[in-house]
Parts: sequence; C-alpha cells; structure tokens
Amino acid sequence: MNKQKFIDKFLRALVVLAIIKIIAIFAELFQKTFWSVIGNLVIFIVVLVIIFFVVIALENKEKTGNSSGKKGGGGNFYLENSLFDRIRNKYEELAEKYIAEKDYTRAAKVYMNLLNDNYRGAKTLEDGGLYNEAAVIYLKKLKNKSEAASCFEKAKQYQKSIELYKELEQKEKVGDLYMQINETKNANSYYQMVVDDYVNNDQIVKASLIYRKKMDVPEEAQKILLRGWEENKDAFNCLNNYFVNINNVDNLNYTIQDLYAKTPSDKKIIYLEAMKHEFKKDLKLQETTRNIAYEIIAENIENHSSIINELKHFNPKDEVILKDISRYRTGRNKMFRN
Repeated sequence: MNKQKFIDKFLRALVVLAIIKIIAIFAELFQKTFWSVIGNLVIFIVVLVIIFFVVIALENKEKTGNSSGKKGGGGNFYLENSLFDRIRNKYEELAEKYIAEKDYTRAAKVYMNLLNDNYRGAKTLEDGGLYNEAAVIYLKKLKNKSEAASCFEKAKQYQKSIELYKELEQKEKVGDLYMQINETKNANSYYQMVVDDYVNNDQIVKASLIYRKKMDVPEEAQKILLRGWEENKDAFNCLNNYFVNINNVDNLNYTIQDLYAKTPSDKKIIYLEAMKHEFKKDLKLQETTRNIAYEIIAENIENHSSIINELKHFNPKDEVILKDISRYRTGRNKMFRN
C-alpha cells in the first residue's frame, strides 16, 4: 500500500513539475531564439515520456508483486532507489545518444539540467568543439578559471583568455598569447617578469631560455648565463649552456681559453667537467680542452688523487694513458699501505 502511494504521489508531483517547466520554457521566448526554446521543449518532453514509462513499469511490477502476496519491510526504500536509478540511467543513455549523434549541446543540457553534472556538461561541449559555451560553464558554474582560459584560447578568444591567465598569474602563458596576437611589447613585458622570477629563485638557465626562445635576445641569455657562472648560481649548467649557445667553433675555442684564464682556482674542477663535454664537440676543440684539462689535473692531483681518472676522457683511444693511470693508482695505493 505504501509503495503504491509513493508511486501515485510521484506521478502527481511529476505532472505539477511538468506544467511549471513547460510554462518556464515558453517564458524563455522573451530571452532566447524560437528554435532554442523549441529544442529545450523537445528534450523535456522526451525526458518526461521516459520518466512516465519507467514509473508505469514500476507500478505494474508492484501490482504483480502484490497479487502474488510478497511483502517486505524494506520494499518502499528499494522501490524509491530503483525508480531514481532507472531514471538516472535513462538520462545517461539519452546523453550518450545525443553525443553519438554529435548533438553536443543537447547532451550537455542533459548532464547539467537533469543529472546535475556541470563538469560533464562543460567537458561534452569542449569535446564537441563548442569552446565558448564550455568556457562559460567552466567559469560561471564551476569557477574553474584555468579550464575556462584554455577553452577561450581554443576558441581564439585571446583577450578573454589573457585576462583569466593574468588572474591566475601565469605570466609566461600571458606572454605567449600576446605573441599570438602580435602584441610583442606586451608579450616581452610579461616574459621579463618570468625572467625576473627565475633569477630571484636562482633558476638562471630557465631565465636564459626565456630570453633566447621567447624574447629572441640571445645576447641577454649569454649575459645572464655568464653572470650565473661568475656568481656560482648553478655554475656548471650556466657554463655548459653558455658554451652550447656559441655556434661558431673558432669563437667557441677562443671563448673557452679566455674564460679559463679568468676562472678562480676554486671553480676549476667545475671547468674541467665542462671541458669533458666540449672535447667531444669538434676536433678543433680537442687540443685546447685537453691542455686545459691537463693543467687543472696537475694543479689538483696532490689533494685529489682520483682526478687522474679524468685523463681518460681526453684520451679515449690511448691505451698507454689508461695503463699509466692504472699504474699510478696502484703505486699510490701501495705507498699508503706502507
């Protein structure tokens, strides 16, 4: 009896809600286009029919159950859950049907209005290429500025995207979008902010890449790398990248010698490590880098005997050098044992 009362009450409530919804849909004629309102009405009627048939099916099932004399204390709870689960599943099927038909707007409305799932609604619009509509949902209903900015960018609504990325303090992205619309001055202004942030955090190599790749000022990149080397801020990587950015071998050869002459003793081990990389680049660099390596090794061998092993990197095919290194290490080990 209670189950039947629930179904009857549900049907009455459904009729009342249907009337209110239909009135609301027609009221939209003053705000939206005629066909947009008709579309909403069609969706609502389809959903209403689905719900009606689900409820009728459950009512028939209930009558059958009563006639067979089955009873259960938890039946009313089960019936309510079963009803709403079935309705929800029908909504899901309807949304999937619209997606299969590439009617992403209707699918999104089912997700948002009937399943109360704004995220899936926005994602459906985005997947369907309706980026402006998706951006509005992300922004207004989900308060997700990042996803909204991304959708506005895909829709080529760059100014809207820029404003959101500014609020999110994604300065490099703001610079990228200004470049996209050929506003180089604004772009470089934001790129410089990114450089300043990197420098303040001692991320010199990243700062140099912004200068080089985004702002197209390689000379500034070199200045900041040299400064990082001199101030011992990620010294090896700054030095290595400084050399990488010199494309002319003769200029690189001169720079290696010139910079080495200015290198203090406490940083020569780092310089030696960089020479191992430069040695492999070009045959023209091998004599210079080998001579520098020999000098650094000779200066440090008394205090750092293991540095002798670095010789093999500058004489990779010289078997004699390898044997000499082995003999030196063996003799030094015997000396310490004695």
